[in-house]
Amino acid sequence: MHIAMCIIALGCGRQPDRHENGARPFRVALLTPGPISDHGWNAGAYQGLLRVRDSLGAQVSNIEVRSPADFEENFRQYGAQGYDLVIGHGFEFQDAADRVGPDFPKTVFITTSGNRVRANVSPIVFGFEEPSYLAGVLAGALTKSGKIGAIGGTQLPPVQSSFLAFEAGVHSVNPRASVLTAYVGSWEDASTAKEQALAQIHRGVDILFQNADAAGLGIFQAARESKGVLVFGANSNQNDVAPEVTIASVVIDLPHAMAQLDSATARIASGRVHPPRLEFVDTTRAAH
Repeated sequence: MHIAMCIIALGCGRQPDRHENGARPFRVALLTPGPISDHGWNAGAYQGLLRVRDSLGAQVSNIEVRSPADFEENFRQYGAQGYDLVIGHGFEFQDAADRVGPDFPKTVFITTSGNRVRANVSPIVFGFEEPSYLAGVLAGALTKSGKIGAIGGTQLPPVQSSFLAFEAGVHSVNPRASVLTAYVGSWEDASTAKEQALAQIHRGVDILFQNADAAGLGIFQAARESKGVLVFGANSNQNDVAPEVTIASVVIDLPHAMAQLDSATARIASGRVHPPRLEFVDTTRAAH
């Protein structure tokens, strides 16, 4: 299954021939809201950053940030250091990008899963709802108890919309099934995520759909410790995390998505000025 992802890529002016005159390499930074060891959302973005490094010969940097104050501080630091492209990996980075962008007009700020466009601020938008719907169809067909769980890290709009799509998929094949939804309140607290999963399992849930980054590893553990419970991976192919209980993974091919920035970043690096452009690429799929 392939779903379209759109990238709104902005170009901005630079001094020409910056690579040829040896001034400095093109520089790209990535801010992640959690560890790049999460086997999911952040790990995929980091692999994408490395792909940008390898394909463009860029100098890259990555920082894990925990709070909105950190988002803005690190955006400003990278802008002040003259980074050409700074990626805030998540919907929650939008406000900080809006505030910082005008102060550093020569830096392009990208927010993944965002929805705002400014002079030098642009989103990458993923079609995550569509494969989430298909995961719901699978869950509705496979459940034996008629009770299905959905657990997210925090209540960000992209997570909420994917859960609504998942529930719609469930009800398209199993109108009587119920979907219990919970949020961990964190993207890293695997212990709390496991407790919430076990609480749902005790209420009869036999299939879990999770979108919780590093915290989601606790949900896999809860499924492994419970008889007859299955789970969906999310964001990256997590089928190998707990293969004995994993139905499938709803995947955003983040390395490929970030590699699509190559054409935009190459234009920035060469100093050519281009208007905003909307591109569509295949990047989201279900891994079986």
